[in-house]
Amino acid sequence: MFKSFDPNQEYQKLTESKSVIRFQDCDPLRHLNNAKYFDYFFNAREDQVLELYEISPGDIFNKFGAGWVVYQHQIAYVRPAMVGETVKIMSRCIFYDDDTLIVEYFMTDIKRQQLKTLLWTTLKFIEVKTGKKTPHPVPVLNFLKAVTDTRFDKENTDINSRIKEIKEELINHSS
Repeated sequence: MFKSFDPNQEYQKLTESKSVIRFQDCDPLRHLNNAKYFDYFFNAREDQVLELYEISPGDIFNKFGAGWVVYQHQIAYVRPAMVGETVKIMSRCIFYDDDTLIVEYFMTDIKRQQLKTLLWTTLKFIEVKTGKKTPHPVPVLNFLKAVTDTRFDKENTDINSRIKEIKEELINHSS
């Protein structure tokens, strides 16, 4: 782990991938089931981090005997993702401190014009043996420093205002 990670290098903060909404993940109205959004987001993030940074959650557990455990979710379902639709899934770290990480996930249509869902996941760094919070080791802090989008104002932003900001970003992106 961290073999190819260089804390002095500039790393991409926003990760992105495509996914097709599968029939078995949808409700009778052909909308992606609310609980399935989590699977799509977490699977995409795991693939994105491995591809961009060459790091997997298993690497962190093995090296440090600790890893991130979900503490809290905040999710807003803005527009439905539909069966057979190809969507874009973006994710980025937006905050970290000594033992906490917040990851922002959002899903859009394939053209990145319509926001479908926004998720904030707060994670705590937990030691496997004790099941208790533990500080991020220095290599993990260096990694988080390199990949976190520091423009996010945690204290003055709520999920509804963030939805508006992302919608504006999407409008500017498509212009």
